[in-house]
Amino acid sequence: MPVLLRPLTIAVVLPLVALTGPPAVAAPPTAHASPAQASGARGVDGAVHAATAPSPVRASGTWAWPGGEERIVREFVAPEHEYGPGHRGVDLAVSGDEIVSPDAGVVAFVGVVAGRPLITIDHGGGLVSTLEPVASGLSSGDAVAHGQVVGALAEGGHAPAGAVHLGARRDGRYIDPSALLGAAERPVLLPCCG
Repeated sequence: MPVLLRPLTIAVVLPLVALTGPPAVAAPPTAHASPAQASGARGVDGAVHAATAPSPVRASGTWAWPGGEERIVREFVAPEHEYGPGHRGVDLAVSGDEIVSPDAGVVAFVGVVAGRPLITIDHGGGLVSTLEPVASGLSSGDAVAHGQVVGALAEGGHAPAGAVHLGARRDGRYIDPSALLGAAERPVLLPCCG
């Protein structure tokens, strides 16, 4: 009995999750947390600063564009190793002076680092964003909503004039925030061997 062979096709799939990591889920409040603690963020003074907790990390493509304009001025360039050269974020065009939070979260840091003002927001699930140069009147511990104004475009840093740098880290490792903004290229299936 003859055996029929069919040509083999192998597809290369580059899933979007490879760019952003696995989806994060917000941890439930601990049994020791009071309703006020579970529903708000505490500042350095210990007071509850918001009535609602940050939402879980949103799916890819649902972050707000911090500068109000959907245009990348300079792309993410992954370093070859942890301390190698690269561009650990994207520079985004800004229409006006207001900068908004890409997603709900809690302000982790506001200040000046290496001569440039910045704000860092913890979105939960190990996801953190940093916006620079941004002058902000917010304080560490303040809760922010998706798309809420968090500061004004300032001077300093390496972003070109009229642009804001958006950096994103998942579990301490820099990731390309383009996917979170919905600007990453979609996966493509490629035929192989055929």
